[in-house]
Amino acid sequence: MTKAKWNVDTVHSTVGFSVRHMMISNVKGTFNEFDGNIELDPTDLTDASIEFTIDASSVDTRMKDRDDHLRSADFFDVENHPNITFTATEIKKTSEDNYDMTGDFTIRGTTKPVTFDITFEGMAKDPMSGDEAAGFTGSTKINRKDFGLTWNAALETGGFVVGDEIKINIDIQLRK
Repeated sequence: MTKAKWNVDTVHSTVGFSVRHMMISNVKGTFNEFDGNIELDPTDLTDASIEFTIDASSVDTRMKDRDDHLRSADFFDVENHPNITFTATEIKKTSEDNYDMTGDFTIRGTTKPVTFDITFEGMAKDPMSGDEAAGFTGSTKINRKDFGLTWNAALETGGFVVGDEIKINIDIQLRK
């Protein structure tokens, strides 16, 4: 297969995250609006060109007040930094369908290198549209403080409301 332009099928894709809450549970959320500029051969990502953009204001944790707080200057500061971006800089094949995808990850105007563990899940022809589709899953962990997301509140029992480690999980379906 050769390298070609692919579009993100946002209806069949998810960009999610989880973070410790009050040191006793995990809060999960998603971003509902995202897109990418992607050129790749789905069976060999090593020479892929991948740029991914997330609309930070589309954060959704199923709680309006928390989502509004995440949009504020305490966290994403969407007024000044409307997008979260990832641009792949190096992709290494680690096994038949797995890759380490390193890139420049930008949140709130701060860019740091981040590596996603990516799995190629396969290809299929959509029976409804006839489009060729490819699926990928991926995950990484970041420290939110590395990106200027430092707001927190102490708990009277010790510890803090928001954990530092953010787990990011993606399920992406592309359409040729």
